[in-house]
Amino acid sequence: MDIRIDRKEMLDRFLSYCRIDTKSDEESTTRPSSLKQLDLLRKLETELSEIGASEVSFDERGYVYATIPENLPEDHPRRGKVPAIGFVAHVDTSPAVTGKNVSPIVHDNYQGEDIVLPNDKTQVVSPKETPELADCIGHSIVTTDGTTLLGADNKAGLAEIMTLGCTLLRQPEILHGPVKIGFTSDEEIGKGADCFDIQKFGAEAAYTIDGSTVGEIEDETFCADSATVTIRGRNVHPGYAKGKMINSMKLTAEFIEKFPKDRLSPETTEGREGYIHPHRLVSEEETSVLHVILRDFEESGLVEQQGLLRKWATEIEESHPGSKIDIEIKHYYRNMKPRLNESPQIVDLALEAVAKSGLEAKKNVIRGGTDGAVLTAMGLPTPNIFTGAHNFHSKREWVSVNNMEKTVETLVHLTGLWMEKGKPGKR
Repeated sequence: MDIRIDRKEMLDRFLSYCRIDTKSDEESTTRPSSLKQLDLLRKLETELSEIGASEVSFDERGYVYATIPENLPEDHPRRGKVPAIGFVAHVDTSPAVTGKNVSPIVHDNYQGEDIVLPNDKTQVVSPKETPELADCIGHSIVTTDGTTLLGADNKAGLAEIMTLGCTLLRQPEILHGPVKIGFTSDEEIGKGADCFDIQKFGAEAAYTIDGSTVGEIEDETFCADSATVTIRGRNVHPGYAKGKMINSMKLTAEFIEKFPKDRLSPETTEGREGYIHPHRLVSEEETSVLHVILRDFEESGLVEQQGLLRKWATEIEESHPGSKIDIEIKHYYRNMKPRLNESPQIVDLALEAVAKSGLEAKKNVIRGGTDGAVLTAMGLPTPNIFTGAHNFHSKREWVSVNNMEKTVETLVHLTGLWMEKGKPGKR
């Protein structure tokens, strides 16, 4: 199959998306959490209409939907029988690093050297840190200038899906069934699929285009909960505090000190190992509130982690009479693997599409969350496909334009495989 991908147009789209500040806000109560995300969503709505997509719609809660219609001839035996498949990406970027005034830089014909980012020379993109960069000799690499994140997570996915739409609409000889497109907001703060309209989207299966290493298909995620630990002491005037004050800040330090040093932390785990991660603290003498992320690939692991938090709280309360520690658990998403196992063709066809693109197909797990985990739980099975981007949530974020092309090629092959082999599933 001759797949003609407009590389320049894809890159231009990606760079334009990166320049729009879409950082989400985990403290916000609005939907989406930052209204500036709507700027990019409206741009995507316009672009989808311009390329000829149908059923283009904008939802002010932070979604855009569209369809690339089936193009099978009237006499084709599969006409009207091909399951609709969907592709999903999110517009928001991580709250961890600023996304304002992003200045993308394209490094053509990369030759394996460290890339020193010009506006903060302490920021270096190196194959020593991400070995995948060493596999990109001769590629065009896009980085930021060192002062912001790039936003390839997930604006590379946006550009790749838009390029898929352009490719299918401009090359009618590439036969395919109905292709659904969905762009979401607030994925980075775990709310991307909260108001996603599965019925309106209309797909039997979907894929988030939100992965990293070229060739990887991810069909398994963490189970995810969070804990809000409220630590209450007793505050009095410090000049008259002897035998009376219980400083919640010191209790919090004692609580955090109980976290294991050699296991159960992001910095000591990999693969299928879970972790407990304190990530935000608001603290005064009287009351401190500690926010903790809980992650494990099995729900039983989350139960064990919650048990540890409660055990540590009890130990501190007993050693400091008059203190009080409350723990509130919030459930987020669960491992999508069991649900995906019910419809193995969804992952199998993705792996076959990777191979048809001339890549080594690899299955991997996601040590994080995606809209796909929530969509799968909602009844729309949604594994994850690579984008070619790396160092997410970092000023050293980068993406290979060549590998972005490979993502688009993989998606085109995937639409063809669903046209040839896809069997309607159940939602």
